[in-house]
Amino acid sequence: MTPSHLDTLLDRYTTFLRIEKNVSAHTLRNYLSDLMQFFAFIEQSHAQAEAQPIIVSQIDHHRIHAYLSMLHRRNKKSSIGRKLASIKSFFRFLLREGVLERDPTILIGTPKKDQPLPTHLPVDDMFRLLETPANDVPSGVRDRAILEVLYSCGIRVSELVGLNWEHIDANLEVIRVLGKGNHERIVPIGSKALEALARYRQELPELIAPKRRQAIIADGMGPTAPVFLNSRGGRLTTRSVARLVGGHARDCGIAVQTSPHALRHTFATHLLDAGADLRAIQELLGHSSLSTTQKYTHINLDHLMRVYDKAHPKA
Repeated sequence: MTPSHLDTLLDRYTTFLRIEKNVSAHTLRNYLSDLMQFFAFIEQSHAQAEAQPIIVSQIDHHRIHAYLSMLHRRNKKSSIGRKLASIKSFFRFLLREGVLERDPTILIGTPKKDQPLPTHLPVDDMFRLLETPANDVPSGVRDRAILEVLYSCGIRVSELVGLNWEHIDANLEVIRVLGKGNHERIVPIGSKALEALARYRQELPELIAPKRRQAIIADGMGPTAPVFLNSRGGRLTTRSVARLVGGHARDCGIAVQTSPHALRHTFATHLLDAGADLRAIQELLGHSSLSTTQKYTHINLDHLMRVYDKAHPKA
């Protein structure tokens, strides 16, 4: 493939992604990186058999399958799927632009992703985690409130950090969250979580560094203000929440890697173990499809099998 030929096509494709598709800089970088890896493999394998450089129209599904076979030896299915998606997108663009008459990727299926069972904590471990943050320092009071809300509501970490005080209705014991696709839903919140939030709000001024405290108290405590702040008075990030959840889990001796998403899984699993309806859990989690929620039934089945093996006289 001659450099000028490839460079011209990639330049056109880059403009298409940036202007028409309006992809982020991160996505654009990933797409182009995937394509360069693909073309490097194609050129190397073609050079071993042919003296003349390959052109795009010569790339057929056999060559693409050979590339995917090479990837299977060293990559996860999710990574292969992403790289294939980049290749498919590029060839669809070439077909649209009239560079190609047929799409060589049209009959190539995307590999199914591995579906590992979600990590969750036993009830005793979860309760121990909730009690771990220090209750006599402002940051510990805040962290207790974060853990209580994550476990009480089962919300995503992005939904947690997006909470404002106006989204919490202590009288009705519900919170309003903005989920994926800007879909809003109402989620119940338990009394323990509400108590932790009330205590945190009292301690909030002490959490902020003295030189920023007055400004935050003046205009950062109203209904539209963020709920969870850092010591500089800014909204906590998802990464910060992940760090503090993992840190408290290690502090209380939990062996498995614990993330905010693991607490979401714990919420769903404990509800299912207690007999909650799968449809209700779907609504609480904000899943658009029941199939996404059904992965928790595998965990529940494992639990039932252990109970059966332990308790049944003929097991």
